[in-house]
Amino acid sequence: MDDYYDTYRSNIHRGIYRISEEATAQYERAREKVAQLVNAPRARQIIFTRNTTESINLVAYSWGSANIQEGDEIVLTVMEHHSNLVPWQLMAQRTGAVLRFMEITDEGLLDFTQLHDLLTEKTKLVAVGHVSNVLGTINPIQSIIMAAHAVGAKVVVDAAQSVPHFQVDVQQLDCDFLAFSGHKMCGPTGIGVLYGKLELLEEMPPFLGGGSMIRSVERDVSSYAELPAKFEAGTPSIAEAIGLGHAVDYITQANLAALQVHEQELLKYAHNRLQEIEGITLYGPAPHQKAGVISFNMEGIHPHDVAGVLDTHDIAIRAGHHCAQPLMKRLDVIATARASFYLYNTIDDVDRLYEGLCRTQKLMTRSQRRRAE
Repeated sequence: MDDYYDTYRSNIHRGIYRISEEATAQYERAREKVAQLVNAPRARQIIFTRNTTESINLVAYSWGSANIQEGDEIVLTVMEHHSNLVPWQLMAQRTGAVLRFMEITDEGLLDFTQLHDLLTEKTKLVAVGHVSNVLGTINPIQSIIMAAHAVGAKVVVDAAQSVPHFQVDVQQLDCDFLAFSGHKMCGPTGIGVLYGKLELLEEMPPFLGGGSMIRSVERDVSSYAELPAKFEAGTPSIAEAIGLGHAVDYITQANLAALQVHEQELLKYAHNRLQEIEGITLYGPAPHQKAGVISFNMEGIHPHDVAGVLDTHDIAIRAGHHCAQPLMKRLDVIATARASFYLYNTIDDVDRLYEGLCRTQKLMTRSQRRRAE
């Protein structure tokens, strides 16, 4: 990204001069790398957006507005991130469509027995997260997609938590749309991806209007550019796209299969260590059924206090509802603490987390006793 800004900073797809052509080449090379990462048939099926949220909103406004009508049903799960829930709530409010939800078991797995009853001839769309950002649950996406397609429904996969952690193949999954973000996979913020099946993307109207996405413009009407330009109006995030391309290089060279094995080792070790702490509750399924995260609560201590004390020991975790408030209600909590693991974490990091939680527990217990006195 620094190299772009230092040596060939220019707009793309329009300059007839060397640095503009170089910027265009690097931007499009990044698209090709992303396409290879998820095994998209063609690079033009990769649309650059700002993030997963924008990618899902693009589908909701462009495909959804043209295909979802009053009385149609959209099936989601109770574990969805707000990014894969609120756009469909807005869609339902605009069109009169109905939202239906697949629940989870007490173990944090989708209750797959409900799927048959949820999917009907009224179902037009299934929107589901590949991996829960709270529980880490790896959902049986391919089975869900097959069941949805059997009733003629399209499927949007929120892959923000899966693409960075293990190999995702859009052709094998046969998903209609798939969205993910650069900042969760060693890339920069402000860059996301939408993959879509070619025939769907070609039929969809533009999401945003302006420069770059047009073929010709008259006073009263415009015609639109071919994919992917049709969905990339205005000057895009050029440096961020280039940065994402190199992040793809990095995690590819690190080997996603090896990364998944490494994460599993950390998750198993962390589960065992944290369960030694009295009064801790771990949420979600067993380590072999999840990816990358452990959510937990400590009895009598608010997750924000847990995160705040750990920060004084240079341990960074998330605390709050994690943009998944319906799931918090299902778990009957207002928030959780969440530790995340990736390729740069080690067993020593888990030990430091354990020790930090023990210190937190002692500190907060003393504080509560003093207040009681």
